[in-house]
Amino acid sequence: MLLRSSLLRAALLLPVAIGLVGCNTWWYQTPSDYPVFFSPGSAALSETAKAVIQVAADYARQHTRQNVVVNGYTDISGSPAANATLSADRAKAVTEQLVTDGVARERIHYNANGPSDALLSGQADRRVDITIGG
Repeated sequence: MLLRSSLLRAALLLPVAIGLVGCNTWWYQTPSDYPVFFSPGSAALSETAKAVIQVAADYARQHTRQNVVVNGYTDISGSPAANATLSADRAKAVTEQLVTDGVARERIHYNANGPSDALLSGQADRRVDITIGG
């Protein structure tokens, strides 16, 4: 009885599974996010940051139909003008590393957000988010 109900359930779900696998637009819509963190007041990439960017670049090279968006942020310390420049420098540094790691520059769009998305005024705010897809 248990085997029969399991087989019936599998038979009912099989067309759904086949439909999802066969629909290319389904898996091109799931964004993947990669956060890259920075030291206070710096746009220099650490070895850890380069490793995260390499993973993102590997994913982007495998999913060539997806856009790559790089968003730079800062914490709330410092002047608004300095934060705007710093977030742009961070986004540019990540963009350049992505290009170095094999992602076509024309696929990458970057934004400098300064402290506009400050979470905790700490490490989590000194970041660049790489989003692939969506």
